[in-house]
Amino acid sequence: MEIRIEATGLPGRACGPGPNFPGYANIHVGLQRRNRPAELLDPHPGDAPTATWSIDCAATNTPTGIDVTGRYVQGRPTDRFIYLSWGTIGETGEFSMFRRAKLMLDAIDPDVLRAATRSGRLVARLRLTDASGQPLCAQVRPPQLEWIAG
Repeated sequence: MEIRIEATGLPGRACGPGPNFPGYANIHVGLQRRNRPAELLDPHPGDAPTATWSIDCAATNTPTGIDVTGRYVQGRPTDRFIYLSWGTIGETGEFSMFRRAKLMLDAIDPDVLRAATRSGRLVARLRLTDASGQPLCAQVRPPQLEWIAG
């Protein structure tokens, strides 16, 4: 099964300081590989109009439901998620993470997940700027995140 993440509303290439946020410049966001926080799939600049990632996953029927696994899927079987990592890119090209958003797979409606397994595609749609105008972080669930079979 393919998971496609479609993001809009990125916060900008620079975000000034705010409560509990020191501010950063040259911000990028990418999909973090499981157990390899420095390995990102397709980092997008924070001022891009949209950001899209597609990953291949396995969807396995288990006694507790469908378990989704793959190179970019994190967590234990009943607590799976995908990390979007926010960071800055320095002058030498190194990525320094400062924040992550956890796209929670346990928040997917079971009917949607079953339909996605049949169709071969699960789509996540979300806005990447939080209510304070900063990069979205923490656990992300509906209504901030929409999961659809497609």
